[in-house]
Amino acid sequence: MNTVYKVLGLMSGTSLDGLDMAYCRIWDETNGWKFTIDQTKELPYSDNLREYLKNAIHLSEKDHAQLHKDFGKWLGEQSKTFIEESGIEVDFIASHGHTSHHRPEDGVTFQLGDGQLLANFSGKQVVCDFRTKDVSLGGQGAPLVPIGDRLLFHEYDFCLNLGGISNISFEKKGKRIAYDIGMANMPLNYITHKMGMDYDENGTLARSGKLDETLLKKLNNLDYYRLPYPKSTGYEWFTGKVVPLIEASESPEADLLHTFIHHNCEQIAAQVYKYTNPPKSKLLVTGGGALNLFFMDTLQEKLGAKVEVIIPNTTLVSYKEALVFAFMGVLRLKGMTNVLRSVTGARKDSCSGEVYFPENS
Repeated sequence: MNTVYKVLGLMSGTSLDGLDMAYCRIWDETNGWKFTIDQTKELPYSDNLREYLKNAIHLSEKDHAQLHKDFGKWLGEQSKTFIEESGIEVDFIASHGHTSHHRPEDGVTFQLGDGQLLANFSGKQVVCDFRTKDVSLGGQGAPLVPIGDRLLFHEYDFCLNLGGISNISFEKKGKRIAYDIGMANMPLNYITHKMGMDYDENGTLARSGKLDETLLKKLNNLDYYRLPYPKSTGYEWFTGKVVPLIEASESPEADLLHTFIHHNCEQIAAQVYKYTNPPKSKLLVTGGGALNLFFMDTLQEKLGAKVEVIIPNTTLVSYKEALVFAFMGVLRLKGMTNVLRSVTGARKDSCSGEVYFPENS
C-alpha cells in the first residue's frame, strides 16, 4: 500500500485576502503523484491583522519579531480550530507563512509565522520556511509552486497563477522554468480598497472602464519586464514603482482597473508566446484572478486561438498554492527535492523547509 499523507496546507499571499487552509491527501503511484483536496477554509484577516502584515516591512526589528511570534501563534490556533471543527486526522501542517521581506539580491527573505509556536498551538508537527535555504544557495527563493506544477499538473503546457503577483511555469528542454511575470490582483485590490470595496466582483467595474493609453505605456515600460529569468518580485516593487503611477493618474477608478487588466494580460501573453510551440497549448489558470471574468476574457482575447485558457474547479483555483505547500512538506519529510534550481537560479536543487515538533508533545 502506498503511504497517504494527510496534510493541512496553509497559504497567505501578497493579495492579503486572508489565510487559505486546505486539508489534502497526497500519495505516490507508479504513474506519478496524486492528490485530493478534501476540506478547505478561507479565513479573512481582520482589518488590524491585514494592516500589520501589509506594513510589516516598515516595522522595527523588535516589532517585526513580535509579529512573527503573534502570527505563528494565531496560525496554530486557527489550525487547531479547523482540525477540530472538520473532524480530520492530520499528519502534519505545511505553512508558507506570510512574506514580509523579499530581497533575494541582498540574500534576504522572511516569512512571518513562527514555526515553533505554530506547532505548539496546533499540537501538530510543522514544516515551514521553504524559501530561506534556496536564497542562501544564491537563488531567488521564488517561485516555489513549480515543483507542484511539474509533478501534479504535468498535463498542461503552462501553469499560470494570478494572486497578488502573476507567475508562470512550464517545461523547456527538460527543465522546469518559472518566474514572476509581474502583477495580477495587487494593483486591482489597491484601487478597490481605496474605494472602500474588497474587490471588483467578476471585474464588472473594470469592464465598464476605458483604456488609459498613457498609463498603459508607462506600465509596459517598467524595467522589471526586461529582466531575464530567473526573477521574482513582490510588494516592495509594487509600492516603489507602481503605486506612484496610480497616485499620479487622474483617470477614474474604472479606467485604472480596466487599464491594469489589459496591462497584466499583455505581459502574460508576451511571455506565453515566447515559449509556445504546439499547434495549440493548454494554459491552466489558478489564483484569485481566475475568478475575475473580465480578466479571463481579456486574457483569452490577447492569447488568441493558439492558446486555450483552462480554469479548473473553484476549489483548485483558490487552493492550489496551499495544496502545493502541503506537497512540498511531503517532499521535505521524504528528503526529496522540492525547490528547483532551474526555477530559482540557485547553485543547486534543494530539499527545503524547517521542521518543528510541538514542545508539549
